[in-house]
Amino acid sequence: MAKNYIQPGEVVTVPAPYDVASGAGALVGKLFGVATGTYVSGADAEIRTKGVFEMAKVSAQAWTVGADIYWDDTAKNCTTTTTSNTLIGKALAVAANPSPTGIVRLNG
Repeated sequence: MAKNYIQPGEVVTVPAPYDVASGAGALVGKLFGVATGTYVSGADAEIRTKGVFEMAKVSAQAWTVGADIYWDDTAKNCTTTTTSNTLIGKALAVAANPSPTGIVRLNG
């Protein structure tokens, strides 16, 4: 292993950008992850940057497998809308309109 290796990076510790519940998304700058616990804004928070998660989504959207998924940091949910949102991964399952959640593979 390289002498400058630090960690795999699948779970990283960052300052919580806002109060975040376990399993919810958190966007720190352009780094997105899913909280592994419940954290208050500013606290050290562990977020998982890779993996497949069932995430809250815009209910009125239908998703197809492989669709680009973005994080809406204002609404705190996933969306297929690109404007003012951050690309976080791909849809891994069809999600109907309406439906409250969708399956997302994070880009890491």
